[in-house]
This record gives sequence, C-alpha cells and structure tokens, in this order.
Amino acid sequence: MRLTKFTDLALRAVMRLAVSENDTALTTREVAVAVDVPYTHMAKAVSRLNELGVLHARRGRGGGLELTVLGRRASVGWLVRELEGKGEEVVECEGDAPCPLRGACRLRRALRDAQEAFYASLDPLTVADLVSRPTGAILLELGMPDRG
Repeated sequence: MRLTKFTDLALRAVMRLAVSENDTALTTREVAVAVDVPYTHMAKAVSRLNELGVLHARRGRGGGLELTVLGRRASVGWLVRELEGKGEEVVECEGDAPCPLRGACRLRRALRDAQEAFYASLDPLTVADLVSRPTGAILLELGMPDRG
C-alpha cells in the first residue's frame, strides 16, 4: 500500500509543528521550506489539517500554525485514514471499465482487510511517538540557514 503525497506532506507538517520550540507559531511557508515542498502543496495540506481540527491557523500579524490538543494526541492511524479518505478502495472495481470479476472476487475483500490492518498498525502511534528521539532534533534543524 502506498500513501498519497498529500498525506505524506500533511504528516510532515504535523511532525514539524509538534517540535516547535516554545510553541512558536510557524507560517505555512516556513513549514513548507523546512520539509522541502512547494508552498502551494503545503497550503492545501494545512487547510485540510485545519478542517480536521489537528492544527489551528491564524492569519495576519502574530498569526501562524499551531497544533491543537487533538493534533498532539491523535492516533496516526486515525489521521492517515482521514487524510487518505474514508472508504477509499485499494483497487477500483466499479470505474469506467468495471472489473468483470466484481460480483465474485475475493481479492477486493482481501485488499480491504490488508488496508485496514495497515491502518490498525498505526493506531497505537501518536504524533508524539513520531517525533521522539532522534527525529525531533532533526526536525528542528530542517530549513534552518547554514551557520558556517
């Protein structure tokens, strides 16, 4: 199974925000630079995370992004399910060219079960788990100007 780029970006943003020093609010642009992705892509991920209540985005002077309590405590499995889209199938059986086996296929169910097992393996993890040593220290250095 493969996560979408969107989910990857959103997870990177959450991880970077989770290690912000002194709860310093970062801008979307700062997060995008830190994780080396285009601003426009990060802006879409930030918008979705804001909708989910994982982070709070404030505009204007003194604004920025901050993780919410939910963002800090949420299960990674829940977050990935939400970002990937509930009910999304691993394979497309009904699309423009429906699979002729769709009425009697066992593969579709097996893939759905495997997908749920993947998500379930992420359920015990929280964002705090993702940014524990040594990851947190590395996240703080991302996007920082060279000092030498």
